[in-house]
Amino acid sequence: MAKFIKLYNDHTDQMLIDEVVDTLRNGGLVIYPTDTVYGLGASIHNIKAIEKLAHLKGVKPEKANFTFLFPDLSKLSEYTKQIDTATFKILKKAFPGPYTIILPANNKLPKIFKKRKTFGMRVPDNEILRKILVELGHPIVNISIKDEDEVVEYTTDPELINEKWGKLVDVIVDAGYGDNNPSTIIDLSGANPEIIREGKGDLNILGM
Repeated sequence: MAKFIKLYNDHTDQMLIDEVVDTLRNGGLVIYPTDTVYGLGASIHNIKAIEKLAHLKGVKPEKANFTFLFPDLSKLSEYTKQIDTATFKILKKAFPGPYTIILPANNKLPKIFKKRKTFGMRVPDNEILRKILVELGHPIVNISIKDEDEVVEYTTDPELINEKWGKLVDVIVDAGYGDNNPSTIIDLSGANPEIIREGKGDLNILGM
């Protein structure tokens, strides 16, 4: 059964942050808050954990629409091709914030993603998650916590998340009720920006 950890923005116990980070480093799966819906993720450097994540999603790892979570933009160049000025300006306006940006991938992605030409990335505006990412030192491979209810779509209550996912993951971070509005997805991998999904986030802020 997953360890249920309570972490709030005004109470981010470093020992608990370290416990979450150690779980990720050791190949565990963790559920955590973001600035949109609750997420489920694994270390980008642990292939077996990513394979488990794909299994929970019901797809093959190379075909899964994972998102890579970063604490900031400083290490983005390790995974993407050279970014032009226009794209970088959008990234600076978007993050930290509730957007998912699709970028062209370089050849330094982990082996399991070698055939990918693009990847989705986020820098969530959530203090708890960003502290976890800073301590971890590399991205988390992320999926959103979906609900089987077609109307609700996303589970917002950590207690209900624990009931459904407690036997499938290693740690669940309870940070209070989450949002049920997912991120806005924008594809910047081509010649022109393309809005894939309108969710949380104001496109006017990005000049789009």
